[in-house]
Amino acid sequence: MARAAVAAGGKEERVMPLTAMIVDDEELARDYLRELLARHVDIEIVAQCSDGFDAVKEASARRPDLLFLDIQMPKLDGFEVLDLIEPGIAVIFVTAYDQYALRAFEVHAVDYLLKPFHQKRFEEALVRARLRVGAAMTPPAPELAAAARAPEEYLQRVVARDGAQIHIIPVDKLDYAEAQEDYVLLKTGGKGILKRQTISSLEASLDPDRFVRIHRSLLINLDRLARIEPFKKDSKVVVLRDGTQLPVSRAGLDRLRTLLGEEA
Repeated sequence: MARAAVAAGGKEERVMPLTAMIVDDEELARDYLRELLARHVDIEIVAQCSDGFDAVKEASARRPDLLFLDIQMPKLDGFEVLDLIEPGIAVIFVTAYDQYALRAFEVHAVDYLLKPFHQKRFEEALVRARLRVGAAMTPPAPELAAAARAPEEYLQRVVARDGAQIHIIPVDKLDYAEAQEDYVLLKTGGKGILKRQTISSLEASLDPDRFVRIHRSLLINLDRLARIEPFKKDSKVVVLRDGTQLPVSRAGLDRLRTLLGEEA
């Protein structure tokens, strides 16, 4: 049920009660956020977490309206947490991050608090976040993370979730990825793991000197390439080291040959 709150100017407003989660590996930072939130009787803190794994678990169980999320954390960072939770949660990043992350937040209109911050800045972010509750306005995590990285800085690992299990795949272990509608199938060590992400955004996050799009639906780790073989008339396949055969388009073949320094 909505509660009454006194707004600036002395007028009484009706506000919807909200639930919030705090995720930060620093106890003092969690305490400070809890102190600021205590001034808002309409907000209930339903969970506090000190690492990314617990954050994913609690966010799935609690489904908070608001998430105050640190970026630099052990186990999983803030972008990886955002990548693994369900959409629709209004996120306020709490960070001491660099200029690229802050620029990304501003471009994508994502709320953030730059440490150290004071109550006035907190209240401003909270006002904006309230407008986002239920609107699922936060951009896809891979796109936001890519925008926050410095130029020519690429992913070192890919995270994916399968029910309660979280998979962390170092990019060195990624054999190839295949687009499957709104998902990508990540192939690693003979196993397949589905992740909700477009193959284009995955490609953009990986080093183009190491990963190449050989087909509109296929992205391979160049280190896994064994050879290129003829297939049917005017077509070829790539053969990976484990014997996997994958179709290659003409454009994909051109990209491969360019990376390999071969003549067309």
